[in-house]
Amino acid sequence: GTVYAMLYIRANIQGGIEIGFSATVASLIAAQTVKGAAELLLTKNTHPEQEIDKVTTPKGCTIAGLNEMEHQGFSSSLIKGIVTSYKKIVQDM
Repeated sequence: GTVYAMLYIRANIQGGIEIGFSATVASLIAAQTVKGAAELLLTKNTHPEQEIDKVTTPKGCTIAGLNEMEHQGFSSSLIKGIVTSYKKIVQDM
């Protein structure tokens, strides 16, 4: 699972660089964002969907970005990758 989080962080850094942040700043933002999200879920014991709903506003930039990611297959790609990895483990047993 850690490598999948690293892949997200890497893409987040690349996106940050593309919109004008330096690699150093983009890396810090990406790492702190993931750290903050994990701490939020662990301390509040909530489902990610609850926290997503709190920060997405109608016609806002966050929902626009989320919709684009989903249209590009973000969640389904992650799920398929996890399932494929699991099947490989079971197959090799």
